Amino acid sequence: MRVFVAGATGAIGRALIPALIAAGHDVVGMTTSQHGRETLRTAGADGIVANALDALEVEAAVKKIRPDAVIDELTSLPRRYTPEEMRAAAERDRTLRLEGGGNLQKAAVAAGARRYLVQSSGFFYAPGEGLATESEPLAVGASPAVAGSARTYTQIEKRVLGAQGVEGVALRYGFFYGPGTWFTEGGDIAQQVQARSYPVTEPGSGVWSWVHVADAAAATVAALNAAPGIYNLVDDDPSPLSVWLPAFATAIGAPPPPHVSEQEGLAAAGADSVYYANKLRGASNAKATRELGFAPRRLEWLGSQKKVSSGIG
Repeated sequence: MRVFVAGATGAIGRALIPALIAAGHDVVGMTTSQHGRETLRTAGADGIVANALDALEVEAAVKKIRPDAVIDELTSLPRRYTPEEMRAAAERDRTLRLEGGGNLQKAAVAAGARRYLVQSSGFFYAPGEGLATESEPLAVGASPAVAGSARTYTQIEKRVLGAQGVEGVALRYGFFYGPGTWFTEGGDIAQQVQARSYPVTEPGSGVWSWVHVADAAAATVAALNAAPGIYNLVDDDPSPLSVWLPAFATAIGAPPPPHVSEQEGLAAAGADSVYYANKLRGASNAKATRELGFAPRRLEWLGSQKKVSSGIG
């Protein structure tokens, strides 16, 4: 299959390109620079330089390749994971996902692609009992930035799944960890934890769903040939902040994270940070396990920590 990947040199893209090649696909990655193009060539893929926000440029690029499938991994996130930098990047990221992704999807349809896969979120589910399934909505009524992201993903999914002339697949990834991510030894979160500047905001009950970038890439490859629709690509055992953060600190040789009250968290980092700490809802990967053969590794720093009960089945 000829596959066109946008966002090909991002955290998931760097794992996805070799996974696609290993599966026998003919891969072309879209990037914004010649350096990115050389990175793709080194990985064994063809590269094309284009700005996703330039509709004519994207149309020409996709028309030239005429792919069977397009994978949209477009993001514009900061290198540092802090409330200030996330807020500063939010509008840029939203514009790239909505406008850039819209340009890419139109180009895919015009070029005759039969399938369009898009990155979505498996960690912004609306409140509810147990682990969330794909039929449940995202948290559009949450704290400001979380609600904004949930609305963006909802809009993207509506566009992709409702498109005429192309099969749509929405991949609701968990928090990425592993090489090239914030959540890895030497990554930005690890540095914050080492400095004891990433606290447990009590009670730390927000449940986080994770996925290693290599597992996310493998499932994305499988989704090229699965039924259209939505898939949660998350780990088997979503864990609350109060569990994973101290375990992460231990795994990277950092001191235990400090604990702060919810009011202290609000004053220091704002409502979104507190939402992440105490309101996130985990997701179920049962559908992806069944239909994609998804078999994610256990979150490596949890060890023998107790699983969160899904309340499903």
